[in-house]
Amino acid sequence: MAITRFLDGPECRFALNAVRRATLLVQQVQHELVSPALTKEDRSPVTVADFVAQAVVARLLAEQFHADPLVGEEDAGELRHPDANTTLQHVTAFVKREFPAATHSDVCDWIDRGGAQPAKRFWTLDPIDGTKGFLRKEQYAVALALVVDGHVRLGVLGCPNLRAGCEEMLDGPGSLVVAAATEGTWVMPIKTDVEPVRLRVSSRSDTASARLLRSVESEHTDADKIGELAANLGVNAPPVKMDSQAKYSVLAAGGGDVLLRLLSPSKPNYREKIWDQAAGSIVVEEAGGRITDLDNKPLDFTQGRALAANRGVLATNGLLHDAVLAGLRAVST
Repeated sequence: MAITRFLDGPECRFALNAVRRATLLVQQVQHELVSPALTKEDRSPVTVADFVAQAVVARLLAEQFHADPLVGEEDAGELRHPDANTTLQHVTAFVKREFPAATHSDVCDWIDRGGAQPAKRFWTLDPIDGTKGFLRKEQYAVALALVVDGHVRLGVLGCPNLRAGCEEMLDGPGSLVVAAATEGTWVMPIKTDVEPVRLRVSSRSDTASARLLRSVESEHTDADKIGELAANLGVNAPPVKMDSQAKYSVLAAGGGDVLLRLLSPSKPNYREKIWDQAAGSIVVEEAGGRITDLDNKPLDFTQGRALAANRGVLATNGLLHDAVLAGLRAVST
């Protein structure tokens, strides 16, 4: 496969450029607005970063693929309220670093482009995946994917605090992870122009040595049930803890073997949003891994803005998938 030809495709060029520019810009937001003095309850920096990333990607999409809808996490409703003027000032100031002529109205309009509904062909964006990781200056990701006829065809993850797609390195070169259907999963630095390297999942098949990728935050999963599953499978390896879809990159690079999104007991009817899974799912699959819901059903991106037909998520290196599904059935009875 000619990697240069794959990367030179118009959709891939757009997605890499958009995620790179958005990721570098939200790094600036983080460096300038996140400080040790920030209170635990103050999420204003990540709010600014979310809006900035979505505005930049939406503006670039309008230039390159004007007819394509964008299904994004954010909308500008709160920014248009007079009480949000300070936040809007911050967001516009950062966006102007990429687009100097941008006005408050432009920025809000670009953000609102993300309010589209899924169509036959559309893009979906999580502008900042990993809110707590962003605020802790640890792992977070900008995640963009192209979905055609209900299938993810292209995904890009911007992981500024990962090196080579799987090694934690704060303020390092970062990782742009790109995957396309039948083309594999590849990683390159965000900040330097280096030949991309192909990523492949691990070849581990023994559940006892399986490395579980677990979120630092447990509010969206069932941490107790994951612990019970690990004991049931005889897992001895320490878990790999990090936030966001950066975990999918680590799984694709062989730095972990199993990733679970179980349903939180406090939210038994919760369904994943499509932007939380689209880019990460193709990154895992094209690296040789496997991803389903907890009932072994493929992720269904035809149900609107959420994975309404799916219950939770299980991603593995493929070799461990059936064993983990069996373990899940055992601990759920």
